[in-house]
Amino acid sequence: MTASDTLARYIAATNTHDFDEVEQVLDAGAVYYFGDATCVGLATVRGYFERTWALIPDEVYGAEDVEWVVDAADTAVAVYTYQWSGHINGQARSGSGRATNVFHRTDSGWRLMHEHLSAGPA
Repeated sequence: MTASDTLARYIAATNTHDFDEVEQVLDAGAVYYFGDATCVGLATVRGYFERTWALIPDEVYGAEDVEWVVDAADTAVAVYTYQWSGHINGQARSGSGRATNVFHRTDSGWRLMHEHLSAGPA
């Protein structure tokens, strides 16, 4: 499996709304920078994901314009535009922004070790 395959698996796992699926591609020390929080480690990341899924139970997450700015033997970095859609309190909502994902190769395959999500340009 390549880093690109792992990114696709991560996005598919995110859309299952089952963190046990997401966790399979994460590093144990994963660090996430969200617009409103920093999460370090699987327990904190799990809490953030599960709160988001409770707020937006039908959320669909996607990535477009993926560019691999680093694609080395043991490290890979992808930047892309993310988008999400779903319903919050019965109201259709959606959004998008910029994402950076950092992967590293382990004995058991590629793992996501860092994700940084931010708003897109004004």
